[in-house]
Amino acid sequence: MSVSAVGGGGMGIDRILQMRQQILERNEALSRASANPAPVSAPQGTGQAQPTSFAASLEQALQGVNAQQTKAGALSESYERGETIDIAKVMLARQEASVGFEATLQVRNKLLSAYKDIMSMPV
Repeated sequence: MSVSAVGGGGMGIDRILQMRQQILERNEALSRASANPAPVSAPQGTGQAQPTSFAASLEQALQGVNAQQTKAGALSESYERGETIDIAKVMLARQEASVGFEATLQVRNKLLSAYKDIMSMPV
């Protein structure tokens, strides 16, 4: 079996080399981007101040998870009533709510673990 049979001739090898070069260039771009992350600016014109404390950040995250749960529940109820709602949209909303809830549980577990570690430290 020759190389030309595998690659489809010289044209196939050139295409593979081009693809390889594109992948390498993209990897370099991603490496540069992750090495020098651009500062994230606050959204303009929202009128909402950014949270300044951990408690405010946590409360905002919990409100987001609650909103996802509420939206998923409302879509499920609408679908069950027979309203014209796409089942894929309902399932996607339920899955998003589930993932958000699981992430919230993991954060809670980590916080409890950290609290237990701090409480067991000698003074």
